[in-house]
Amino acid sequence: MEESQENDLNIVGPEKDDPLESPSPQISVSEFSCHCCYDILVNPTTLNCGHSFCRHCLALWWVSSKKTECPECREKWEGFPKVNILLRDAIEKLFPDAIRMRLEDIEQNNDIVQSLAAFQKYGNDQIPLAPNTGRVNQPRGGGFFSGVLTALTGVAVVLLVYHWSSRESEHDLLVHKAVAQWTAEEVVLWLEQLGPWASLYRDRFSSERVNGRLLLTLTEEEFSGAPYTIENSSHRRAILAELERVKALGVKPPQNLWEYKAVNPGRSLFLLYALKSSPRLSLLYLYLFDYTDTFLPFIHTICPLQEDREDIITKLLDLREPTWPQWREFLVKYSFLPYQLIAEFAWDWLEVHYWTSRFLIVNAMLLSVLELFSFWRIWSRSELKTVPQRMWSHFWKVSTQGLFVAMFWPLIPQFVCNCLFYWALYFNPIINIDLVVKEVRRLETQVL
Repeated sequence: MEESQENDLNIVGPEKDDPLESPSPQISVSEFSCHCCYDILVNPTTLNCGHSFCRHCLALWWVSSKKTECPECREKWEGFPKVNILLRDAIEKLFPDAIRMRLEDIEQNNDIVQSLAAFQKYGNDQIPLAPNTGRVNQPRGGGFFSGVLTALTGVAVVLLVYHWSSRESEHDLLVHKAVAQWTAEEVVLWLEQLGPWASLYRDRFSSERVNGRLLLTLTEEEFSGAPYTIENSSHRRAILAELERVKALGVKPPQNLWEYKAVNPGRSLFLLYALKSSPRLSLLYLYLFDYTDTFLPFIHTICPLQEDREDIITKLLDLREPTWPQWREFLVKYSFLPYQLIAEFAWDWLEVHYWTSRFLIVNAMLLSVLELFSFWRIWSRSELKTVPQRMWSHFWKVSTQGLFVAMFWPLIPQFVCNCLFYWALYFNPIINIDLVVKEVRRLETQVL
């Protein structure tokens, strides 16, 4: 009779308790088992397909197979798998002794420890490249940031169409046309491109109808006297120095980006991509193989002499060897802020290339930030010993790509080269903005 009453109490008792507060006695370890090791889940990691595995089991599977797919259903995972915190906390609360014993066994297994380290390193490398699927409050491509990228893309397209359709052909004219065939209007255009100061003498050359043949016969005495009356000795020497260059080349030397691209299409494309990916190696290349024509104007522009600016035109046309203070300033920036050198050079061309210079400056700033993130990632992972190996791999990669392009350059259509040139000039800054934002979000994720 007493046993029957106790059974009745056991049956009725649970129905009277609150089901939200009473633990179910039917839960067993087998319900939280890993489908790889068939033991209780430790640091359970849930994949996109919904299957969960021990963290170390997934690491061992990845190390042995090198596949980013579920060990059970073979569905590929996206991004880098993370520990299911809710499931982990629930298992540790329900079965603390079993979890403690398994953790002790895992820590004593060197193969598991090494696999976990390799798996985590792989995840750290994949984080900047993987889509951010774990934070719903930062949707990809939405909101204000998407609007900024769209606006910048629109500006880049407008600039691309503008330069491709009209302005480039206008500047190509004199760099490919013999000076003896210049018209009076083309002589005035050549004069105006020497600098803002040359506009003082525009009307004088126009009234005299100076064409290319007459320009070649003019001397310093004629420039100083009527009707030209160029009294400023610096202006007079600048015009004569540029005229000597025109006589030596037979055509107008390039004086801006579009003219330089028209005369040197291959070199301009090479420098644009090389300065973006390897600024230090590119500047070293200019120093070794293009010292007079490119490197000297570059270093005198970014590291000018601290002298009176009255004679600056003559100094830029008749460049001397850099002084020690110039070399010192250049080497410091070259070592630590190579992209700042490019930004400073573009800054001096704002009057000539209003929008293009701004795109170059913004891109240089973004590349500096990305380089800083790269150094920080190496430092935070204690991988400073790998820097020489990384530098050598980068040097080998850049050299191989440069040799490949040089070999096949004659076979590449000019249309393709123009597409690559304008893409690097106007669209790379937009891509780099996206990369910087991803790096910032990754740092926020690590802090949180």
